[in-house]
Parts: sequence; structure tokens; C-alpha cells
Amino acid sequence: MSAETSLKDILDKRKNILKQLRARRKSIKKAVSIRVDRPKFLRNIWWKFKKFENNLKWRKPRGKDNPMRLSLKGYPPVVKSGYGTPLSFRYLHPSGLEPVVISNSKVLLNLDPKKHIVYIASSVSLKKRLEIISVAKSRGFKIANA
Repeated sequence: MSAETSLKDILDKRKNILKQLRARRKSIKKAVSIRVDRPKFLRNIWWKFKKFENNLKWRKPRGKDNPMRLSLKGYPPVVKSGYGTPLSFRYLHPSGLEPVVISNSKVLLNLDPKKHIVYIASSVSLKKRLEIISVAKSRGFKIANA
């Protein structure tokens, strides 16, 4: 009797975990689609002048009669708050994990491999880097810059 109930509990727990994972995957997929659908914001009339060819970064259109500022049809979109990534997905790694920069292996003790992805700081020496990599892999962390 107790074996059946414990098996039922285990299956229920597994079902809940799978449900959470599916929901997380779905939300990550939504965040990625939002990022993909967002237009590339380039400065006004970048296509017209040779001098803007290598300087495609965004500049706010200013000017009384600027058609881009007025959001006229046929002109590129202007940066607005509606194009932002939802707060729940902001600053996440594309894998859906929260990036953390570490410079020693002690920091790994406070982190969860299911929630965090590790970046090793650039100032860490090779000897220490190898030590951090071995500890991170043994604890099941993904390392983004190993």
C-alpha cells in the first residue's frame, strides 16, 4: 500500500516538474520570437548617404518636418517603449538562464545550475580558470565562455 502511494507521489511530482519545464520553454520561445520580430532600428535616411554606410547606429530623428519623426508611411519605425523585451526575459541568456560573472569557485556554492549560466571573468588567470571550470562542470553548470 505504501509503495503505491509513494509511486503516485513520485509521478505527481514528476508531472508538476514537467509542467513547469513546458511553461518555461513556452515563455522562452515567446521571448525569442519577440526579439526576432523586433525591427532593426537604423538612423534616418541611412540609405541615402554614403557617409552613413559605416555608421548605422540609431540616432533619434529631430527636425520640424522629419517624416520618420512623424511616423509617416514608408519610413522606418522609430524606437518606442512598446518594442522592449518583457521584464521577465530582460538580461537573460538566450538559453533562458540568468548569466552570472564569477571570479572564484566559492561563488558557485550559492548558485543553482538550473537557473544560472556561468561567465568566467576575463581577469582570472589560466590556473584559476581551469579550477573554476572543473568545479562548475562537476556541479552541472553551463559555462558560456570556457
